[in-house]
Amino acid sequence: MESVAAVQIPPSQARQDTQFAGPISQGRRDPLDRLIVALDFPSSQAALAFVDRLEGTCRWFKVGMELYYAAGNSIVERLRERGFEVFLDLKLHDIPNTVAGAVRSVAGAGASLLTIHAGGGEHMMRAAVHAASGPNAPRLLAVTILTSMNAAELSGVGVVDTPAAQVLRLAQLARTAGIDGLVCSAQEVAALGQVMGPDALLVVPGIRPIGSDVGDQSRVATPAEAIACGASMLVVGRPITQAGDPARAAAAILAEIGDAN
Repeated sequence: MESVAAVQIPPSQARQDTQFAGPISQGRRDPLDRLIVALDFPSSQAALAFVDRLEGTCRWFKVGMELYYAAGNSIVERLRERGFEVFLDLKLHDIPNTVAGAVRSVAGAGASLLTIHAGGGEHMMRAAVHAASGPNAPRLLAVTILTSMNAAELSGVGVVDTPAAQVLRLAQLARTAGIDGLVCSAQEVAALGQVMGPDALLVVPGIRPIGSDVGDQSRVATPAEAIACGASMLVVGRPITQAGDPARAAAAILAEIGDAN
């Protein structure tokens, strides 16, 4: 396999197709379209400086709540201007009308993917789907159970089922509501592929290469394990962002994804 470390992404080529076919898609196994680097930084300056350190090795970036609340839609727009794809991970969860309004507010910034909480229920998810039906709107992913939560923590908030059972229940609701895909752990991804169908996006966080610090995550997997289970895309944060050489760390994960295809 050709080394991915040398891959550079000219801005003119990074966003050739805004309508994805299948899980980014099943017929297209480019590792660059399967790795999302989490930009968990407190400012746009810090995030963009880190992007520069990756030296063009990555195509997708996650903008989560920490960065979005600091920079707003402008950080999405600036990443798009540089030719990158954006996964906007806001985990929207409110009454249906409020979530629909939030989806419309962020749709114009150009993110390709946007998260909502499946726990908001079918009506909320349907409202979000309707709000995201316009041109250039992001595809919607429903967050099932956070990968930081285990059975004991679920029990503490009143969920008596296992994490796997609760994820399955929420996935079925999301499918009924017309959601494009799910955010889930590698432990559930194979079963969810059967529930959601072959065209669903299954995005897996909690990725930790062998030897990495697990940190605050409970349900983790290596990149190869997650891909082998059927993940469409992987979200990786600290193993890359806290590495001494982020570009090298990202290249190693891309190589592992490529080998697992």
